Amino acid sequence: MNTFKKILVAIDFSESSDKAFRTALFMARTFEAHLLLLHVINEPVDMRGFYVPHISFDRLEEEIAEGAGKLMAQFCKNNLEGVSDYETLIVSGIPYQEIIQVAAQKDADLIVMGTHGRTGLDHVLFGSTAEKVVRKSPLPVLTVRLADA
Repeated sequence: MNTFKKILVAIDFSESSDKAFRTALFMARTFEAHLLLLHVINEPVDMRGFYVPHISFDRLEEEIAEGAGKLMAQFCKNNLEGVSDYETLIVSGIPYQEIIQVAAQKDADLIVMGTHGRTGLDHVLFGSTAEKVVRKSPLPVLTVRLADA
């Protein structure tokens, strides 16, 4: 059986990623693995050249990054008490690409992520980050579905 030394979990602060995180944390404890928590700031549409009142595009990006950092810090405070073998990463880009790239750069053995369970037209229009990671990742990917209420 393969053991996992580094487990990357994609966090978007949704209920679905919370469930994936709990699974990844359990696995990290079981395998005594290093846990990598990754949040990807989805690249906003470049609006330079358009009038955007009250805030510059660069400042908007900074504020989004600052907000993500605060959310990650609070998430860790709430969920990782007593856990020391972890690190957090916040990057900007296209989520599925960044998840795969960071996992490779950090030599992760497994990617864990939640699925939102989109179906029908919603799935067609927005696609699925988890599906793209599963299809394109050279690493094993564990998807955790949020059970229907």
